[in-house]
Amino acid sequence: MSDNAPLSLERLPLFPLQTVLYPGGWLPLRVFEVRYLDMVQLCHHAGAPFGVVWLTQGQEVITAPKVNPGGAAEQRPQAEAFADVGVLAHIESMSQPHPGLLHVVCRGSQRFRILRTDRLKHGLWVADVEMLPPDMPAPVPDDLSGTVSSLQRLLHTLSTQASTDQQMPVQKPYQWQDAGWVANRWCELLPVENELKQRLMSLDNPLVRLELVGDLLEKLRLDTAR
Repeated sequence: MSDNAPLSLERLPLFPLQTVLYPGGWLPLRVFEVRYLDMVQLCHHAGAPFGVVWLTQGQEVITAPKVNPGGAAEQRPQAEAFADVGVLAHIESMSQPHPGLLHVVCRGSQRFRILRTDRLKHGLWVADVEMLPPDMPAPVPDDLSGTVSSLQRLLHTLSTQASTDQQMPVQKPYQWQDAGWVANRWCELLPVENELKQRLMSLDNPLVRLELVGDLLEKLRLDTAR
């Protein structure tokens, strides 16, 4: 393999979700479906990540199902489809409040592009993927410094409403001087469609991503005063 060849992973387990995970993002999950219970526990014990991809079609399975007195399994309403660029999720903590339910907290790391997928007999998706280059560190330009100050104010407001630090949507360490980190945190928080969040996450240039975030903040008329 050439030194310049992209790193690839084979048979990476996938967790399709109706959310877009970003590098450095904080992702709490309630896992109850058998295929994901087994996968998450295996990843946790091995210290290995799984891949989070945006679910574009199908039913998300991270909230507990309604009690079914008859005990019959519900039929999956439609086939699953998902985006071809995702993010590795590393398990930070895991607890089991009762059998058949896991509370998991993950942090996003590196982006990947799916090369090939395969669905196992019990429904779990696995993929061969190539890792995408991480964002190069880049300072926040002066003309976008308002995106930093407004994010700081928003997080301060959210911190007064959260009972614990674990409930905050953005977790330390904060990297206020890094354009990619600031852009990613805004992309997670902005009230925009997941399709747009996926496109922003897929961009290779963090400065372009932050510029687009600045445009969105202006369109949404959110406070970006310095």
